[in-house]
Amino acid sequence: MIQNLVSKPGRYWHARTLSFTYAFAGIVLFFRSEQNARIHLAATAGAVAVSCIYGVSLTEAVLLVMVTALVWAAEMFNTCIEKIMDFISMERHPQIKFIKDVAAGAVLVTAIAALITGLIIFIPKIF
Repeated sequence: MIQNLVSKPGRYWHARTLSFTYAFAGIVLFFRSEQNARIHLAATAGAVAVSCIYGVSLTEAVLLVMVTALVWAAEMFNTCIEKIMDFISMERHPQIKFIKDVAAGAVLVTAIAALITGLIIFIPKIF
C-alpha cells in the first residue's frame, strides 16, 4: 500500500489531506458533543488572557502550551474511552466503571498538573 501511495504523489497528498480533514472533524464533534470541552476551552481562554496580561516568558509560554495540550489530549482520549465503553454495553458493569473512572482520573491528574503549573507561573506575577 505504501508503495502505491509513493508511486502516485497525487494520491499520497490526497490521503494526507483526508487525514487532516477527519482529524479536524473529530475536534469539531468533540466540541459539539462534550460539555467538558467547553469548560476546558474557557479555562484555556482564561490562561491565554492572563498570560497576555502578565507577559509570560517564552519558557513559561511553552510550559503552559504543553500542560494545556496534555489536558486536551487526556480529555479527548477519555471521551473516546467512554464512547467505546458505552458502545460495548450500556448496562452497569464493574469493569466498565473501572475503565471509565480510571480514564476520568487521568484527565483529573493532567488538569491538576496544569493548575499547579499555572499557579507556579502566575502567582509571582500577580503578587
